[in-house]
Amino acid sequence: MELYNKNTIYLVGDAKTATHNPITLQYNAYFIVLVIDLERETIVDAGASAIITVTNNFVRSIFTGYDMKKGLEPMIEEIYRRYHGSSQKALIVAWKDAYKKYLQIKSQELEG
Repeated sequence: MELYNKNTIYLVGDAKTATHNPITLQYNAYFIVLVIDLERETIVDAGASAIITVTNNFVRSIFTGYDMKKGLEPMIEEIYRRYHGSSQKALIVAWKDAYKKYLQIKSQELEG
């Protein structure tokens, strides 16, 4: 059984973090990964460049199930409401980057 169906895409959103942040020390950047079902326009899985497993699981819980048709702002509000780690701003920047890439992929799909 395959974990992700053929309608899914994998994309990465990048951001910078503060130099004192442990994530920066380990990865040199902050990033999120999203697996999106293009047909349903829903995030089916997510991950982050977090050092602690709980953080990665928590970020996954924020993103998984999100309807991409809602746009940027509802997710940004959700991050502000729920995520109070030192990488909050970086998470939002990474989300904006990932969403921009998603829109590019969707427009290419519509053209092709």
